Amino acid sequence: MRLEGKVALITGAASGIGRQTALLLAREGARIAGVDVSSEANEETAALVREAGGDMVALQADISNASDCERMVAATEERFGKLDVLFNNAGVMLPDDGDAESTDERVWDLTMAINVKGVFFGCKYGIPALRRAGGGSIINTASFVALVGAATPQLAYTASKGAVLSMTRELAVIHARENIRVNALCPGPLRTELLMKLLDSEEKRNRRLVHVPMGRFGEADEMAKAVLYLASDESSYVTGTEFMVDGGLTAAYVTPE
Repeated sequence: MRLEGKVALITGAASGIGRQTALLLAREGARIAGVDVSSEANEETAALVREAGGDMVALQADISNASDCERMVAATEERFGKLDVLFNNAGVMLPDDGDAESTDERVWDLTMAINVKGVFFGCKYGIPALRRAGGGSIINTASFVALVGAATPQLAYTASKGAVLSMTRELAVIHARENIRVNALCPGPLRTELLMKLLDSEEKRNRRLVHVPMGRFGEADEMAKAVLYLASDESSYVTGTEFMVDGGLTAAYVTPE
């Protein structure tokens, strides 16, 4: 198994990419600390992991709160003795997020608090734990929108993911000689509950898909497989990257008809 003996902390573990990653990493031998603000859904993820023969503890935390993040890392070390993999995955995409004129300050602040500050706090308290374990891997969920703009604006979300990507690069360089790798997972449009609620009509969905060469939305389990690679020793010389898993979107100028 590719993660035998490893301990992974996953935020946003209650659904989508986080849940699928918890299941996959557990199947590959990792013990999981799954974190989410939704304790009920997170316990469902833990139950699924255990049913499959894995080991997961469900922790409730608000990642925009520093003390919650400090506590989640401490609880992981207390339960499993160490931390090897940190997947800062939790995030929000708010329906009232538009352009600069239409986006309310409340939407901007909440998006930044969760998507950016949450990653910062995860790294702030997670990096010392990784150091105590002799090194490890951090994967931060950014997005393809960190690299390209869109005329279907979600300005706060886009800016937040750009910040995550920049933070990832800087941390990768800072900690490169400590055996701590830091990479950004950049998903394309996915068939997740989060995005499908936003794209609530065929017209809205097609507006996105026309730009994806593969012509379909990605799936959460496809992102989990990318996380597995970045979490494993197979990626031992990979750090500071934007790991694109986007169906070719950011490579495209004109897509197939």
